[in-house]
Amino acid sequence: MKKTFALLAVLLLLVSGILAGCSAGASSGKEKVVIGYFPNIDHTPAMVAKEKAMYEEALGEGYEVEYRTFPDGGAFMTALKTGEIDGGLVGPGPAMNNYASGADVKVIAGASSGGTVIIASKQSGITSIEGLDGATFITPGIGCTHDVQMETFLKDFGLTSSRIGGTMNHVTGNPAQYGQMFEAGRVDAAAVPEPWASVLAVEYGANIVVNSDEISFGETLPNTIFVTSGKYIEEKNEVVQALMDAHAKSVQYIDENPEDAKLIAINQIKEATNQELSKDIIDSAWERIRWTSDVDAEVIQEFANSSFDLKFLTEKPDFTNFIDTSFQN
Repeated sequence: MKKTFALLAVLLLLVSGILAGCSAGASSGKEKVVIGYFPNIDHTPAMVAKEKAMYEEALGEGYEVEYRTFPDGGAFMTALKTGEIDGGLVGPGPAMNNYASGADVKVIAGASSGGTVIIASKQSGITSIEGLDGATFITPGIGCTHDVQMETFLKDFGLTSSRIGGTMNHVTGNPAQYGQMFEAGRVDAAAVPEPWASVLAVEYGANIVVNSDEISFGETLPNTIFVTSGKYIEEKNEVVQALMDAHAKSVQYIDENPEDAKLIAINQIKEATNQELSKDIIDSAWERIRWTSDVDAEVIQEFANSSFDLKFLTEKPDFTNFIDTSFQN
């Protein structure tokens, strides 16, 4: 009897081990791909792709897609360099700064252009460029895309940050908090992407000093780009192609279905920031943004040169190998 029980116990262990092995194989058999983006309207291509499962469809059943949102380009680039994410959407500023510093980052597509404005708080009383002399301005990060656009534009008017000997004081922070900072008088102005520019104008009475079609690189620079690493391209070429195909499909969907894309953006921004943007604000923001997966290498180089002139970069960069358009059909 004891031998029978012992034999049954062994058989049960074997069966449970086999079943556990099958279960583990089923749960761990899919390869994970992690996509990063910001809860900003100019990152709507990632939100649409997530909502419509476009990355999952392009990759196929053998893959699982995870999504992560970031407050700024610095955090995004750290995650890309450490392998926490495999790719996603970010502003060209942080990507270029990291590339110039030796980071392994590649641009495979654009996502959006436009959408950046210079805006001043109602409390500051600033309504013109001259009023920015001596002001405290805020951007999402030092040397971020919007920062470079603003400082490039203002340099032609003789205005620079105290960082390089000028009169303007520069601080950084999350665009979702700019309204409260404006009201508290902590900052006077901002270089801010949509939809936060429209939020500040509509809900806080802020004054748009420089519009998105006037600011430096406003109509030509990709405001958002799709990046990954050179290593990931080398090791996962087919995966990168699938991600590019899904991204291009998402951009096309936004062009063809703007109202649905707006609702997706509203819902996902609320989920990430606990702030629900009104349809009127999204409509206003949408008018300043152009959706495109194209990326202009010449404009990227001009933007980089300006980053160097503003001393965000210590050496004048060469971005010849920064962009890889081989995945664009």
